[in-house]
Amino acid sequence: MSAFIDIHGAEVVFQTAKGPFQALRDIHLKVDQGEFVTLIGHSGCGKSTLLNLIAGLLKPSAGALLCDNREITAPGPERAVVFQNHSLLPWLSCFDNVHLAVERVFGGKETKAQLKARTQAALDLVGMNHATHKRPHEISGGMKQRVGIARALAMEPKVLLMDEPFGALDALTRAKLQDELLKIVARTKSTVVMVTHDVDEAVLLSDRIVMMTNGPAATIGEILKVELPRPRDRVALAEDATYVHARKAVIDFLYTRHAHVEPMAA
Repeated sequence: MSAFIDIHGAEVVFQTAKGPFQALRDIHLKVDQGEFVTLIGHSGCGKSTLLNLIAGLLKPSAGALLCDNREITAPGPERAVVFQNHSLLPWLSCFDNVHLAVERVFGGKETKAQLKARTQAALDLVGMNHATHKRPHEISGGMKQRVGIARALAMEPKVLLMDEPFGALDALTRAKLQDELLKIVARTKSTVVMVTHDVDEAVLLSDRIVMMTNGPAATIGEILKVELPRPRDRVALAEDATYVHARKAVIDFLYTRHAHVEPMAA
């Protein structure tokens, strides 16, 4: 069986005022349908660049990327993206922010009633039905991220791409949304690729953790399979030997074998 996402020898070289800058080199990665994969590494290791390649927001300088056996050449509704910044339109209500995406994807083949029902179902899925008519400035940061996730899920994407979606939130809100995401993914059977800088988040959520080497010319250094059954409970996992081992393996990779060295100031 072929992988759902298949990356063959992808490289990214940016042209800068100081000459070519190679951000990524020799990226080979396969992601199965329904798998939850996280990308982790130090700042500047190309995590977001790799995610943008999968999203079609960036074209590789070499190599190829496939999704469902089709080459990725541009953004598409089958690959929804959730950014760290929720990117909600401030003049629209929560409902209208989600409905805008629904209308774009399904507007040509569904009735207005169906579009409305699809929008409401997405908000219900992330527990935001109570804030349907509120605008972004009237809700908390965690609620905004819920709406952003609802908007992505409402498009019924084949792949959910997440770029540090909880990175700007406080620890308690982040933990709550991580738990909600686990439940949502279990219900929707989504294929997820997520960028994170948080080791505990990566171990809690992932089927596999893709650990990136330091940039420039970053690549995949190691892939760790997380052998933890689902559903997962963060409290029960705190002292689980498999969880502790996986966490230690990621920390060892990041802080012992690939410790990040800040460049010296001139």
